[in-house]
Amino acid sequence: MPLPRARQLRKNQTDAEQALWLHLRRRQLGAFRFRRQQPIGPYIVDFFCPKAKLVVEIDGGQHVERVEHDAERTQWLESRGYRVVRYWNNEVLRNIEGVLTDLQSYLLGHTPLPDPPPQGGRGSSGTAVSHL
Repeated sequence: MPLPRARQLRKNQTDAEQALWLHLRRRQLGAFRFRRQQPIGPYIVDFFCPKAKLVVEIDGGQHVERVEHDAERTQWLESRGYRVVRYWNNEVLRNIEGVLTDLQSYLLGHTPLPDPPPQGGRGSSGTAVSHL
């Protein structure tokens, strides 16, 4: 049940998550709306922008030991059309302006996939392309 866990995570954000949320909440970043600790399928992502289908993950030291799990998670999300971008905790805490500038470039450069996806045809594979 991801929803109760997501609520718990919202109440216990890391310092880096809190710092980033102060800049993402209330459409402060280019009028894009973000959700925090958002369930998507079997996962709970740190931040999610539905309009851009952008997932933002803030990773601490424990992720060094979870590389394989994180790769599977990213692959699952990307296979469903989401773009995933990751930042280290210390990067958010020490260079928030750089992180925000980077995020803004992802948001402004976003080209939505056709809805519905193309059905075969010229130059179309019908699969999502990751911009990362």
